[in-house]
Amino acid sequence: MTDLKNSEKPFGPIEKDDWTIYVDKDKCIGAGVCTAIASKSFELDNEGKALILKGVDQENKEALLDSAKACPVAAIIIKNKNGSSVYPE
Repeated sequence: MTDLKNSEKPFGPIEKDDWTIYVDKDKCIGAGVCTAIASKSFELDNEGKALILKGVDQENKEALLDSAKACPVAAIIIKNKNGSSVYPE
């Protein structure tokens, strides 16, 4: 595992364009699907919880949404600039 996480807010919220993204650490079970889909944005920490990486700025929004949708426990939360839920709906 690398030390690329955003040390100030490793679980978010992180701003990406007009979205706010965060990981619900309590829900995360470490399935790792997010790391496979959006490897610039997510990594598992030593406890097996998904962290948001600084590379989230380089990830496209489609990959971020796909990673949220693929999470088996909906631990990745995406909201729009108005605070409305993008995913989960």
